[in-house]
Amino acid sequence: MKGILFDMDGVLIDAMPFHAEAFQIAFREIVKLEIDKRDVFLLEGMPGPELIKEIFKRNKVKSPDEKLVEGISNRKKELFEELQRARAFTGVKELIESLNCENCLKAVVSGASRKEVESLLEQNNLGKFDLIISGDDLEEGKPSPEPFSTALSKLGLMSSEALVVENSPLGVDSAAKANIEYIITLNNTPLELSDFHGIPNDIYFTSKRIFEDTQSARKFLIDWCCHDYELNMI
Repeated sequence: MKGILFDMDGVLIDAMPFHAEAFQIAFREIVKLEIDKRDVFLLEGMPGPELIKEIFKRNKVKSPDEKLVEGISNRKKELFEELQRARAFTGVKELIESLNCENCLKAVVSGASRKEVESLLEQNNLGKFDLIISGDDLEEGKPSPEPFSTALSKLGLMSSEALVVENSPLGVDSAAKANIEYIITLNNTPLELSDFHGIPNDIYFTSKRIFEDTQSARKFLIDWCCHDYELNMI
């Protein structure tokens, strides 16, 4: 068996712009702080409360108490529900359907709440996964290896039998710490390749690990998981 471990927001579903906008409004409303949406993309995968604390730190503002963090987090969730019109990226539904071969397991590994993950997958008719790991299942989120290590354990796979599909620097760090090979699908991220600090230097000269979007990674993923394609990132 092999397994593909997909991040959700920014890989399967175009939800990150709505997360970033919701965080931006919540910070503005509650603490009158203007934040850079790019920071939300850089910190994607981190549990919400930790992300909020890190944004305070990056803006050189006094560390918030837990009540303030909770207030911003709850307001962000409300705003996301109001704002979000997130849809699956082009070709994602077809990709998931194409991976329905006998030896290919598929998992979603996200830092979002289970309610949010299941809701977005259901809204976009993307329910055919063997496993969902959400932030509710974890003590530590990305960049800790726990999200992907937990997925491996539940799927009964070794790290060499899995491949992570990510779009964020913290997600890439998490996969690398779990000793799992990964590919990056950029989609509409505002980040640059230089923001992915953990990737090998030669990644800038190869297309084997970087894909313009999830749809363009389709053949690679099908070949690797369904056709016994040898993964060679060198």
